[in-house]
Amino acid sequence: MMTFEPLWRTMKKKKVTGYALINKHGISRSLWYKLRHDKNVNLDTIDHLCEILNCEVSDIVKHIPDTKQRPDLREHNQGD
Repeated sequence: MMTFEPLWRTMKKKKVTGYALINKHGISRSLWYKLRHDKNVNLDTIDHLCEILNCEVSDIVKHIPDTKQRPDLREHNQGD
């Protein structure tokens, strides 16, 4: 699972508000909703946020391992 929890810390540190992302930098309200609810976004979005905030990907998103391994990955990981 991916979480955007680092994004909120980075925004606070850089003093960038959600209002500014939407109104100054062109982040759509639907994209804002996806970020707030840890929904899927594409890499272009992550890249755009890194440019806006002048930061690294790890300042935007963090991977949290699932407590239950996804069935679609189980077979792949058995071969490792």
